Amino acid sequence: MNLLWLKASPRTERSHSTAVAAAFTEAYAKAHPDDEVREWDLFTEELPTFDGLALQAKYTILHGMEHTAEELEAWKAVEAAIERFTWADRIVLSVPMWNFGIPYRLKHFFDVIVQPGYTFSYTPEEGYTGLVTGRKALAVYASGGAYGEGTGAEAYDQQKPYVNLILGFMGITDVATLAVEPTLMGGPEAAQAAREAALAKARELAERF
Repeated sequence: MNLLWLKASPRTERSHSTAVAAAFTEAYAKAHPDDEVREWDLFTEELPTFDGLALQAKYTILHGMEHTAEELEAWKAVEAAIERFTWADRIVLSVPMWNFGIPYRLKHFFDVIVQPGYTFSYTPEEGYTGLVTGRKALAVYASGGAYGEGTGAEAYDQQKPYVNLILGFMGITDVATLAVEPTLMGGPEAAQAAREAALAKARELAERF
């Protein structure tokens, strides 16, 4: 198996989501020594700019037309990013909550890789079909507040629903979740307790993931 860790926080060692995902991938590597593990830091590595010719190339595909030479050149970077993503059989995402949603670099990443004919298809008869099937994912979330079931603040959480939606749209429906919350509202002790609980669950999950 190939495992890809998508890091969507720029806070490095201060990030709760990064710490839990790091514990998971370390335990996974030990439990599955024959598997290959790679990291993709979305804040330190450049992503293809998705405008101009790249965007036009997408609509050329949608309209069933042939790319121009300029469009094709711009599209190569998009294809390379998609290939790097679909290489993985197992996907880990570490995602902090920003303004109730996901960091802009993760949204940028999804805008690049969610492409017709590559990660999804569409027909009038069948509608949308995800093409990235047979994968499993783990999404590690961190949020300053608590937005889980029973909190009364569920509607504010646009982080988990969006990630689940976009992964499912591409065909990845087997998604495990670990959440570190609250990291701010409950004070340092509550944050540390939530982090330690998630770390323990991450290490346990890694052995059977």
